[in-house]
Parts: sequence; C-alpha cells; structure tokens
Amino acid sequence: MLIEMQHVFKTYKNGVVALSDITLSIDKGEFVYLIGPSGAGKSTWLKLLYREELPTKGKMMVNGFDFSRFKRRHLHRLRRSIGVVFQDYRLIDRLTVEENIAFALEVIEAPAREIRRRVQELLYLVGLKVHAKRFPRELSGGEQQRIAIARALANKPQLIIADEPTGNLDYENSLQILKLLEEINLQGTTVIMATHDRDIVNRFRRRVLELSGGRLVRDEAKGVYDRP
Repeated sequence: MLIEMQHVFKTYKNGVVALSDITLSIDKGEFVYLIGPSGAGKSTWLKLLYREELPTKGKMMVNGFDFSRFKRRHLHRLRRSIGVVFQDYRLIDRLTVEENIAFALEVIEAPAREIRRRVQELLYLVGLKVHAKRFPRELSGGEQQRIAIARALANKPQLIIADEPTGNLDYENSLQILKLLEEINLQGTTVIMATHDRDIVNRFRRRVLELSGGRLVRDEAKGVYDRP
C-alpha cells in the first residue's frame, strides 16, 4: 500500500475544518483523479501527502512513512520519493530547460555524470530534447508543463502529485500532458491528479476520488467526472 489514511481530519487554527474523517488507501501503480468544487479540501489533502500540512487527527502512511511516528529528519527522504507538478509550472526563468531539470538533482548533490545522464533521459521522455538550451519563457504553456513534469521525475519518485496540471492549457495541450502522465504511470509510478477538467476525466477513465465540504463523498473505479 503506497498511501493509507484512517479517519484523518484537518482543522486549521482559525477553526476551519478542511478535511473530515477521510479513510482511503491507494496502491502502488494506481492512477487517481482527485475532483471536487473549489474549497472542497483538495489542496489540503495533497499537501498532507508531502507533509506541507499536518493532519489534526487520524492515521496516515505515505511511501512507508508512518506520520504518527514521523521525525523531522525523515522529511527529505519522504519528499525525494514524491514529485509534485503545479498548475503554474514554478520553473526558474533564468535557467534553461535542461538546467531546470538538473536543478532537482543538484540540490541533492547527485554526481555530475548521473545528472547529465538523467537529464537526457527525461528530455527524451517528455519530447523536449530539441529545446534543451532554450529558456522557459521561449516555450508554450504545454512545453513548460512538460519541463515541470520532467523535473518532478528527476529523483525517480514512487509518487507523482499533479495539482491542476492542465488548468492553464487548451484541450490539445491537456491531452498531451495526460498522455505523458499515463506513460509515466505505465512505467510503475503512482499518479494522483487534482483536476476540474471534466473532459479529461471522462476520456481517460481512472479511479475517481471526490471531495465535497472536506469529506470523501465518492471513491469510484474507472469513474466519470459527474456523479451518477
């Protein structure tokens, strides 16, 4: 089991209950959509996975880490096992495409030879080898999102968390991103994608988790966006 939550709650200091009594499990190799209206708790739920937020109550395990016994020194190991992709790309404008990808490996002090080899692998995977020396601002939104995905994959994570990765893209670019995420998933990486994109969810049928008012209201295999 890659992710397990048992009766997880998240209440902020101002009294807002973001998540209420979440119980679920996600196996290695799954592709999961996380859906729900704005304010449903999706972002909070994702942040719990990479421990940017802490649960108020309940039991959580992610990638073998028991959060009830979690030590601060374990944080870098947890986050190295998770790649995160954001809607707004979060690339470094002054770095080229290949330098943006390499940066994720440089911060963990990977050997230079390993960095060069891994960057070339990822450029090929995301179809950006011809743009290696260009800067993010010179590329389209879809291409920038592919850079972000390549960077998230740099450390060979077990889990990719994609938070609205197609939110700023047109339909054709959204399809390309989904096909890339599916290819990554087929290689064994678990993918969790938060999205409001009804067409994508309905076309690429996968497990659907739906949040509403901080509660898990649907967990459906090969689900569609709108609840039957």
